[in-house]
Amino acid sequence: MPTTPTYPGVYIEELPSSVRTIGAVTTSVTAFVGHTRRGPVNRPVTITSFADFERQFGGLATESAVSYAVQQFFVNGGTVAVVVRAVAAASGKAASVALGSTQTSTATSVLQLTAKEPGAWGGGLRVAVDYDTTAPEETFNLQILDVSGGARESFTGLSARESDPNFAAVIITSGSSLVEAKVLAEGRPDPVGTVSKAFAETLPDLTAEISVKIGEVTREFTIHDPDQDGAAPTTVAQLALLLERKLRALPDAPGKRAFAGTRVTAFGNRLQVVAGSTDPADTVRFIGEAANNLGLEGSVEPPVFALTGGEDGGAPGPTDLTGSEAGKTGIQALRDVQDLNLLVLPELAAYEDINDQITVLSAAQALAEEKRFFVIADAPASWDSVDAARAGLSAFDSVRGNHAALYFPALELTDPLTGRLRSFPPSGAIAGIYARTDSERGIWKAPAGTETRITGVRALTVAATDRENGLLNPLALNNIRNFPVVGPVIWGARTLQGADALSSQWKYVPVRRLALLLEESLYRGLKWVVFEPNDERLWSQIRLNVGAFLHTLFRQGAFQGTTAREAYFVKCDSSTTTQDDINRGVVNVVVGFAPLKPAEFVIVKIEQLAGQFEV
Repeated sequence: MPTTPTYPGVYIEELPSSVRTIGAVTTSVTAFVGHTRRGPVNRPVTITSFADFERQFGGLATESAVSYAVQQFFVNGGTVAVVVRAVAAASGKAASVALGSTQTSTATSVLQLTAKEPGAWGGGLRVAVDYDTTAPEETFNLQILDVSGGARESFTGLSARESDPNFAAVIITSGSSLVEAKVLAEGRPDPVGTVSKAFAETLPDLTAEISVKIGEVTREFTIHDPDQDGAAPTTVAQLALLLERKLRALPDAPGKRAFAGTRVTAFGNRLQVVAGSTDPADTVRFIGEAANNLGLEGSVEPPVFALTGGEDGGAPGPTDLTGSEAGKTGIQALRDVQDLNLLVLPELAAYEDINDQITVLSAAQALAEEKRFFVIADAPASWDSVDAARAGLSAFDSVRGNHAALYFPALELTDPLTGRLRSFPPSGAIAGIYARTDSERGIWKAPAGTETRITGVRALTVAATDRENGLLNPLALNNIRNFPVVGPVIWGARTLQGADALSSQWKYVPVRRLALLLEESLYRGLKWVVFEPNDERLWSQIRLNVGAFLHTLFRQGAFQGTTAREAYFVKCDSSTTTQDDINRGVVNVVVGFAPLKPAEFVIVKIEQLAGQFEV
């Protein structure tokens, strides 16, 4: 801010710099839209590894082409993905369980837990309740376990009173990634396992033999043997430790840990005994007069409560994948994703009606043009030969845009779930190759050639020869080829608009993607210009900032030419912005660049010399 001089001396003022850095945006963040085993529906989720995908979307599933595509993406060099789970409209059901209470005047359900996402995966959720809290007569603890995924969540000191800060419905719903909670009535849910009656100040006789049954297995033991156990316990907490040790020492049924994992907890002056099992059938029952004397014939519940009723949604159809812009479903859910560069729709290849694939691809390209990203499309699985591909390509004439590329044929890989060879759409692996090439060479390098070996591929569904490749390449169908020693590689770099007959300036994938990089980077980097005074001082700042950004790319090898003048130009002055433009609040910036184009055809000319003559 300006300094107001009041005394003789030296004053220091810091002036704002006219240089505003424009940074290059991401180039290989890839979106996958389609069916997954689980996960939030129509909500973009960013992941950075396949382990993230397993935790949030359930991992590989035979019926999910997206799950395999995501795995192949990370295996082949991908680093960041955005996954949108799509389901068939009005299908799928979330698993749930209603926890009852016998402590109210009439037995009733007091707490309902529902899986946060629809699907049969919710049937793997288990819930445990106990009263081991600082206020055991009023509050409760709740644990949630995903037996298939391994996730575990714990909530302590919960209350069923809405006025309480630890109100169960709010705490669980906001804090859990697995379930939502709803309080149905006042009261606490019954704890799991067997809960004893309240002990008196003096513990009863512990030397009698007692029987316990867990599931279908019954064992007999003595809680306290003076010769082996020493002094008898005098508190409920000591009794809990002794009883747990004795139960864990009993033989288990083959392949089970119901006895070995038993937990005995003391809360207040009561005991809670829970089998070490996630099978709701493994209840703990103490039998006989000794059990009655110890108060262990009390309430008997399973070791966990299981959520039931979950149903997977049907596979999304073309309407579900296309989605609704108003509802932000399907691919339209990507509208709110800021960093997005590639889109993969691996389920399209399996559509029997190619018109369904064209419908979704057309919507995807329209969104890609609006959001400035690129679509990697798979050839239909029905194209089982080069002739079938040539005959079927005419169906794609209506979607020959420059924001998409089409790849053929499918890849044959070993399915990790079955160990058998199976064909997969190539788009997931190709997106990984795009990311790897961007990282190692730059977005201006065509994602094709001998450096683009696809990891894990055993074979291709169609092995094309050079001549057959020569029939497909002029039609802008990018081949995947398998060469000796080199292995399977991408052997084409044309956009769908790159057919020779169309003579498009966006013929090649790297040229189109480099332009998208420039457009998005300048779009974000010039936002500061809005509402600035529109005069020569602003124009000079724009030239300086945009020129610095382009020069950085030039030094990295992004453009043709040996000098900056040959590689790019930036114009923003009175010749681009007239007085009429200024009056209308418009500033025009013209940016030109000379793109690198791939050496698609290498011609070596050989001439035989007749002989050498001395001069």
